[in-house]
Amino acid sequence: MSTPQPLADTWFTRDLPVLRAIVRLIDEPPHGSAPYLGAVVPASGLPKPQVVSAANALVTAGYAEALTNHAGEIVRFTAVSGEARRLTGLWPTPQSEWDRLLEQAGARAASAMTDVERERWRAFADAAAAIGPDDGALLMSALIGGYVPRAR
Repeated sequence: MSTPQPLADTWFTRDLPVLRAIVRLIDEPPHGSAPYLGAVVPASGLPKPQVVSAANALVTAGYAEALTNHAGEIVRFTAVSGEARRLTGLWPTPQSEWDRLLEQAGARAASAMTDVERERWRAFADAAAAIGPDDGALLMSALIGGYVPRAR
């Protein structure tokens, strides 16, 4: 008896490019914040049958909301979830903000006007890097969410 093979990945090759196109179009005023499926097809760079399959998967998973016709076919996208905005980079994630903080600290150290300022920024960048990405993401999660622990 053979072991069933897992299905081929569709997230990176089909669903994520379509989600990016939907989010980008929803966020642009020319589409009235509710782009038609016909606008998503060229924006995604994929053929229409793949876009339809991805759109159905994304709506079913709760990443997007859509209007359908009487036959149940998606006609237009009306909203996307917060998670869709984070996955596509429109909203920050703790990991992306931590990476930005490290990048900024390094850039400030490199462009500091004085040796004292340069050393302070380097020390900050080194300390932040030493914390590591896991604890750094936890810190950024607290900051993004508006929770900053009180001093004792």
